[in-house]
Amino acid sequence: MPTDDLLSKGLDNDIYAAHRRFLAAMESRVPALPLDTKERYFAILSSLVGKLEIEEKQLREVLQEMMAEAAGFIFQELGSSR
Repeated sequence: MPTDDLLSKGLDNDIYAAHRRFLAAMESRVPALPLDTKERYFAILSSLVGKLEIEEKQLREVLQEMMAEAAGFIFQELGSSR
């Protein structure tokens, strides 16, 4: 199983690197977002983080719930005039 351990650690590092890139990308975008978009983004992000903090909740369950919740926000954003 050492190969699986190495693969798992490599994927962990890839995920951490992607998280850092995501944070950098959003930190540069957020200041320029319109207020209503910031409000929608914050609502989605807050809900996601709250669900992820519940350790007993499986990632699949979190994703299913977020798909249902985020759909309305996504449609609002796509329908907003810019």
